[in-house]
Amino acid sequence: MSRVRLHGSTTLPDHGFAYSATVGPGPLVFTAGISPVDGQGIVTTPGDVVGQTRQCLQNLAGVLAERGASLADVVKLTVYVAERLQADLVVAWQEVAAEFGDPVPPAMMLGVTVLSYDDQLVEIEAIAAPQE
Repeated sequence: MSRVRLHGSTTLPDHGFAYSATVGPGPLVFTAGISPVDGQGIVTTPGDVVGQTRQCLQNLAGVLAERGASLADVVKLTVYVAERLQADLVVAWQEVAAEFGDPVPPAMMLGVTVLSYDDQLVEIEAIAAPQE
């Protein structure tokens, strides 16, 4: 039996994604500041929300693997996009959805003013519940 149950909502409209997750007993992995940087700490694909989202997801997968987890274990995502247009959040979300498939864990997309590195447009944080 899975430790994680994703839930829709009977109150909110069904938009095809989970609004919450229930996680059974066991370890959790919390990540923060997953940025679109390469092995030398240089921001990849400046000005490209899609490319930076892909790099963040690749980096997230690497950090999770170091802790015995994978993207399949993610139970909560927050994606920050430093752009002014809602369309930029949409393309970032499309990359997240493509990577996770169906279902995508509960997630929050935020448009922000600025992120840590010069040329950085995307940052991701996640909570994972790896199977024991």
